[in-house]
Amino acid sequence: MISLVEKLKIVPVVVLDRAEDAAPTARALGDGGLPVAEITLRTPAALEAIERIAKELPDTLVGAGTVLSAEQAERAIDAGARFIVSPGLDEPVVEAARRAEVTAIPGVSTATEIQRAWNLGLRLLKFFPAELSGGPPMLRSLAAVFEDVRFMPTGGVSPANLGDYLSLPNVVACGGSWLTPKRAISAGEFGTIADLAAQARAAAARFGA
Repeated sequence: MISLVEKLKIVPVVVLDRAEDAAPTARALGDGGLPVAEITLRTPAALEAIERIAKELPDTLVGAGTVLSAEQAERAIDAGARFIVSPGLDEPVVEAARRAEVTAIPGVSTATEIQRAWNLGLRLLKFFPAELSGGPPMLRSLAAVFEDVRFMPTGGVSPANLGDYLSLPNVVACGGSWLTPKRAISAGEFGTIADLAAQARAAAARFGA
């Protein structure tokens, strides 16, 4: 999972109100060169959406985002999630993912949280909310202390600042919701999503993707 994300440089963060939109959205992302989707558990349709993608598009790396509890992690993994992303650092969520041999990427925004994650054996962390937590300057400062920790900034990342993040050696990839606008999904404009994914991949290609 980590090697694919490192190669792609972008992890689309997807909010779905209807499970039937899951496969078309993931297929559009793949058509644009991003066969990965973090389905956030913010809607009742999320778990079924993960299940549909896992079954219909096995070549897509599907994960669950906004995972707040170990129970949610377990349900997402049962649905087919191959990675678990949380807004914060919660040990039971990390352990639930480890038991299932699924990658956990908890969110951090301070040196204290990163140190706690480091002592849990975690070396890939979500930096969230990235822009409000200091953005690229903060990540550069953290690199001097946590030399073996890498980050997936999410929250406020956009095409305008994507390069600022991807140019940092301690950034593996960026998470972003701009790739899957809700209005495009609800209108069935999946070509728009494919175009946005292709544009993001082209931008990421400048940084070795």
